[in-house]
Amino acid sequence: MNKHIHFIGICGVAMSALAIACHKKGWAVTGSDKGFYPPVSTYLKQAGIAYYPGWHPKKMGTPDLVVVGNVAGSKNPEWLTLQEKNIPYLSYPEFIHEYLIKDTSVVCAGTYGKTTSTTLLSWILLYAKKDPSYMFGGIPGNAMDAAHMSDSTVSILEGDEYKTARWDIRPKFAHYSPTHLLLTSVVWDHADIYPTEATYVQAFKNLLDSIPLSGFLVLSEKVRETVSSVAHTETWTYGKKEGNDFKYTNVVQTKDVVSFDILHKEEQYHIEIPMLGEYMADNATGCFAMALRLGIDPEIIIAAMKEFKGLKRRSEKRYEGSITIIDDIAHSPSKAEAILQSIRKVYDGKIITIFEPNTGNRQAESAPLYTDAFAHADEVIIPRLTRIKQDPNKPTAFDGEHLAHVIKKSHPHVLHITKDDDLIQHIKNNTNNGDVVAFLGSHSFRGMIEELIEQMK
Repeated sequence: MNKHIHFIGICGVAMSALAIACHKKGWAVTGSDKGFYPPVSTYLKQAGIAYYPGWHPKKMGTPDLVVVGNVAGSKNPEWLTLQEKNIPYLSYPEFIHEYLIKDTSVVCAGTYGKTTSTTLLSWILLYAKKDPSYMFGGIPGNAMDAAHMSDSTVSILEGDEYKTARWDIRPKFAHYSPTHLLLTSVVWDHADIYPTEATYVQAFKNLLDSIPLSGFLVLSEKVRETVSSVAHTETWTYGKKEGNDFKYTNVVQTKDVVSFDILHKEEQYHIEIPMLGEYMADNATGCFAMALRLGIDPEIIIAAMKEFKGLKRRSEKRYEGSITIIDDIAHSPSKAEAILQSIRKVYDGKIITIFEPNTGNRQAESAPLYTDAFAHADEVIIPRLTRIKQDPNKPTAFDGEHLAHVIKKSHPHVLHITKDDDLIQHIKNNTNNGDVVAFLGSHSFRGMIEELIEQMK
C-alpha cells in the first residue's frame, strides 16, 4: 500500500512542488490550505492531487506522515489533531533532509539570486541528462518541475535563510548538509527573524562552517568582505573583478537577451540567456563554475543556458504593448534596486514601481536599507499592504503610509494609494508609450496586474 502523506499548506510554491514530486514517486498525497489560487492550484489539479480548502481533521484522516507548512498556526485544527494522535510530522526542510538530499549535496544560498541559481543549475544538469534530485521555490519557465526526487547521487537545493518552521527558528539551509555550496550574496534581510545585521551574517557563517573539509565552495566576490571561506575547503571565486577564478565581462543587455563572456584560466566562453536582468550574468557565472566542478562539459552548459527561460515572477514580462508591465518577486530594497537598475538600462521611458515588501522589510530596523533603493524609478507607489501578524514585543510594523514616508526621505515621488481601482486608474492616467510599470513584491497584488493588462489590451 502506498504511503499517505498530507501537506498542511500545500498551496505554497515549495510545498506544492514537493507534493507533486511525492505523487510522482507513487505516494498517496493529500493537502489542505486556507485558499487555492492559480497557477499552483492548476498544477496540483493537473497532477491529480486531492486537496481541499480550510482545515478539516476528518478530511485529513490518519496519514503516515504530515508535512507542516508555516501557514499552520498554534490553533490550526489539523496541527492539533496530528499531535493528539501522535501522527508523525516534519517541516518541509526536515522532509527534504529525510528524503531528497544525496551524497553530493549542492546548496545555492544568498540573500538574492538563490532561487534563480538553483533553477538554472538544476536545468543544466537535467539538460546534461544527469537527472539530479532538486528543489527550488519558484515556477520555472522551462519544461521541468520545481521539485524532483531521483535515484541520482546528486541533489541541488535552494538554501533559504528564513526560519524552518513555527517550532524551529533555524534557517532552512541548516538542514541541508551541503558538500558543495554556491553563495551568491549576503545583504541584511528578514529583520523579523534577524534583528541585526550581525545575526543575519552569522547564519551564513554557520552555513559555511558546516561544509566538510572535503567539500567545495563557489563564492561571489560580493560576499568575500562579509564572510570568509572555510579553511582548507577548496574555493572558486567569481565576479566581474580581476583576480576571480571566473570573471564575467562584456555584459550586453537588450530587452530580451543578456549576453556576456566568462573568463576562466586561459579560456573564454560566450554566454547568452534569453532574460531581462544584467544580474543574470552574476548568477550564471556562479552556476557555470559549479556545473563545471560537477563535471558538466562547458559546451553543454552554454547550450543549456541559451535555452533557459527563467522563473515566473523573476523579471517576468506580463505585457508588452504601448507600455511594458513587469512582475518580479523583489520584496526587499536590495532586490528592488537590482531589477530597477536592469530595467533602466534598456528602457527609455518612465518607470513606475508598485512595491510591497515582505514582513521583515516592514520592521523599523529595515528603514536604512531603503535609502536610494528606488533611485532608478521615476515614481514609487505603495499599495494597500497585506495584513501581517504583529509581534507585541516589537515596534509596530510599517503600514503603507509609514513606508511611503521612509522612502520619501531619498526619493521625490512616492505615493500611497490604498484603493486598487484608484491605483490602476492612476497608472493609466500617468503612463505614455514606452513607459514601464514594475510590480515588485512577494504578494499577488490582488489581481491588479491582470486587471491592468486587460485594460491596456
